[in-house]
Amino acid sequence: QCSTEICCRQHFSHMGSHCTQFGRCSQGSDVYLVSPNLSFATGSFRTFRWMQTMIFAIEEINSQGHLLPNITLGYRIYDSCSTTFHALRAAMALVNGHGSGIAGPYCSAAVPVIIGDGGSSLSMVVARLLGILQLPQVSYFSSCECLSHKEQFPTFLRTMPSDLFQVEALTLLVRHFGWTWVGTVAGDDDYGRQGVHIFSQEVEKYGACVAFLEIIPKSHYMEQMSIIVERIRLSGVRVVLLFALEQDVVALFQAVLRQNLTGIQWLASEAWVTASVLAGPQYHLILQGTVGFAIRRADIPGLGPFLTRLRPATTPSNPYITEFWEKTFGCTFDGVTHSPESWTRCTGLEQLTNVRNIYTDVTQLRISYNVYKAVYAVAHAVRAMFQCNAGRGPFPQGACPDTSRIQPWELLYYIQRIEFTTAFEEKMRFDKNGDPVATYDLINWQMSDSGTVRFVTVAPAHSSPQVPQSACSRSCPPGTRKAIKPRLPVCCFDCVVCAVGEVSNQTDAVECEKCLAEFWSNEQRDACVPKQVEYLSFHDAMGTTLLAVALLGACCTMAVAAVFVCYRNTPIVRANNSELSFLILSALGLCFVCAVLFIGRPTPWSCMLRHTAFSIAFVLCISCILGKTVVVLMAFRATLPGSTVMRWFGPWQQRASIFLCTLVQVLICGVWLGMAPPLPQRLLPRETPHILLLCNVGSAVAFSLVLGYIGLLAAVCFLLAFLARKLPDNFNEAKFITFSMLIFCTVWVAFVPAYISSPGKYSTATEIFAILASSFGLLVCLFFPKCYIILLKPEKNNRKHMMVKSTSDKQY
Repeated sequence: QCSTEICCRQHFSHMGSHCTQFGRCSQGSDVYLVSPNLSFATGSFRTFRWMQTMIFAIEEINSQGHLLPNITLGYRIYDSCSTTFHALRAAMALVNGHGSGIAGPYCSAAVPVIIGDGGSSLSMVVARLLGILQLPQVSYFSSCECLSHKEQFPTFLRTMPSDLFQVEALTLLVRHFGWTWVGTVAGDDDYGRQGVHIFSQEVEKYGACVAFLEIIPKSHYMEQMSIIVERIRLSGVRVVLLFALEQDVVALFQAVLRQNLTGIQWLASEAWVTASVLAGPQYHLILQGTVGFAIRRADIPGLGPFLTRLRPATTPSNPYITEFWEKTFGCTFDGVTHSPESWTRCTGLEQLTNVRNIYTDVTQLRISYNVYKAVYAVAHAVRAMFQCNAGRGPFPQGACPDTSRIQPWELLYYIQRIEFTTAFEEKMRFDKNGDPVATYDLINWQMSDSGTVRFVTVAPAHSSPQVPQSACSRSCPPGTRKAIKPRLPVCCFDCVVCAVGEVSNQTDAVECEKCLAEFWSNEQRDACVPKQVEYLSFHDAMGTTLLAVALLGACCTMAVAAVFVCYRNTPIVRANNSELSFLILSALGLCFVCAVLFIGRPTPWSCMLRHTAFSIAFVLCISCILGKTVVVLMAFRATLPGSTVMRWFGPWQQRASIFLCTLVQVLICGVWLGMAPPLPQRLLPRETPHILLLCNVGSAVAFSLVLGYIGLLAAVCFLLAFLARKLPDNFNEAKFITFSMLIFCTVWVAFVPAYISSPGKYSTATEIFAILASSFGLLVCLFFPKCYIILLKPEKNNRKHMMVKSTSDKQY
């Protein structure tokens, strides 16, 4: 990298001679330079081209004359030898002419402006010194973002955009291709470390992670370089950002070749994205497809011929030409060689036009264009100084600068405010931080048909048709969420399926969202679908089973009734009070039919009818059984001669008692329907995929009174039947009534906790089961023994058998 310094000399004659002075690193020399190494033993042809570009720009301005008429620019060139020590010594020498001391803050300097240094670290050292002296410094290659801090570097400007803009562009590129797991390698300098630091901060803002940070040591020891390459291999990343200077990049890629590391997508920083030294065939396998951002390229007219016109005889004061010539043509001057492999003698007449190397290659003039712009920026600032009108100047009391003795701080004022358009239609100006307008080209390394590398400027959307994927974890598809792995970066995660009732409809969702109350997640967990309405349907297996059982009960009841009708004149039917028996059968038939009302979609009418109908039917049935039980009990108790007890339990009294008992239940149901009737209700539990459509009882008190009244009658009936269980007759009906009431009470006592704990439609099924079980219990216990005698033991269906006491009864 080359750092150049311009000294401006004013001549009022038509043309004046310009001052030219070169200096290079040497022990004991009084002249030291501000510029990275120009030693051609390291192949710095590109750096030498930058130096020649500065000379070309100065001579172009001087020769054309329209920009600075009657003014000639001069220059001094120094080599900083890539060390901060030499860079600082050269800067001090320039400030003091050739002295070794440091000048005062506003004293006249031998050189009023310095163009350089190339490296950010070297520029920082020089800029701190020049900032104290208020001497402007314009760098063409220092891109570290830290140099934009005016508190530390008040006189520093540059034609190279800050790395902040380059890193933002690289971050957008990473985001465009969806890379979330990126490695970083930096040079051991401010350029590399600051660049990857900003990059890490930017990529983490959008969720990507930096897998590692490796630093390339300046010593380039093979062992250390091998360790870096092995860490890249073990990390598993497919994309690596290499933010380093060209010489560090070359050392790393030599280690990459030795260890055969392939399959990496390299992201190049601006410092090496167009480095021709890496375009050799040995690097094709590992660097093909490399992408990065480069500053704007320009084709500078006349620069190519100017570079090839160089001759040792025409510039004998330039100490670099001799070494450049020997390195280029493999020869030596006067037996003294800087190139050990040289053996022919140089004539100085060799033609550079026949040479194809980095120096003569003008197809990628990017940094050279920065040098060109830096020279023209200084020239425009000088022009503005000389065009100042007295009384309208920028300094106190409208003063203009003294053009006979240019002061650096005055020139700094004008450089900071220059604004012009280059010959390539690019607007050139510095912002408040001394940075130019950032313009980049996206460069993709592509192979040409001839097998050489081409630096192709492309748009991001067309940069590479085969882009590798680089991620610590695969993207989580819709229906899953990311679960961060412990002790790993946020980009390393597991994909966890969303819980039921939750969905994620995007890739890499952080959280799953709960569906609304009326919706449920589908099987893929990527969309909410309406919940299915659930109720005890006729199409359900459970609903169909209960319907079949209810119809069976109704048929059995009808069959028993038919038997009783056919055998109504037989003793066993007449002895059991046929009127009450038919009334009980009718009530049981209603109970079985009422169970059917509980199946199907709840409606306002079905909800009101199902609860009231079954409660009234049960009360009617139990009232009849209670009446029969009382009659049987009283008939055997009132056996004393002249007793008139039985006249209070005749047919009319029985009908009246049944009517009154049923009327009480009818009144309770009427009040219930009038005040808080049962109505359909939609329950929306979040933990189930169904909307429960049930009949809400409306009033829990009324529902409790209805069941309580049925329970009261059943308990009284059970108690009376229990007292009459050992009455002395062959067919003791009280015993069967006891069993039936025992079954009835057991079923409904068990119903209460089962009903409360049953979810959804199962609570309805529990209620139907209780109705059917208790109904079957009454039907079987009360009527099946009679049907057995009527149909299977007709010899016992006579008056004599009915009047004979059993042996057990006699013993009693």
